[in-house]
Amino acid sequence: MTLRPNMRPEASVAETPRERAARRAAELRGHDTDIGDDYNDEYYIELGIIPDGWSYEWKTRTVLGAEDPAHQVALARKGWESVPASRHPELMPIGYTGAEITRKGMVLMERPLEITQEAQRRLLLAARTQMRDKEAQLTQAKSNEFDRTNKGDPLVKINKKYEAIPIPE
Repeated sequence: MTLRPNMRPEASVAETPRERAARRAAELRGHDTDIGDDYNDEYYIELGIIPDGWSYEWKTRTVLGAEDPAHQVALARKGWESVPASRHPELMPIGYTGAEITRKGMVLMERPLEITQEAQRRLLLAARTQMRDKEAQLTQAKSNEFDRTNKGDPLVKINKKYEAIPIPE
């Protein structure tokens, strides 16, 4: 009859519970996280760890445990690749052996910064074009289509400003 191997690590005989607690507390303090903050942003990535010339973003890997291959292909076509876990072992649990940095169905991905900036410029241009087209549609009524006036002012008035939205109590 073979005995089952001991799965627990051997405790140091000389280490008291208080010493073990102090050692573990020191390990936790070394993680650079706020131990008392249970509501921190688990997707926050320090900018200092991102290699020069690259951008990092969290992208969806799974939804309810299922992968969407079409989404993964689209990400790859846009230049996104998984950040290797070996590059940032501090972002994963001790002893993690996977290839990717993942959290709750999201995977940390990278692509060259200049490609990300180009994509952001294209998105901004598309949004501005959409706004400009809608403004033109609202303010340029065809002649004789609307005979009403607002005391000589146009019926449509568009204001552009950014301000806080009041939050009801």
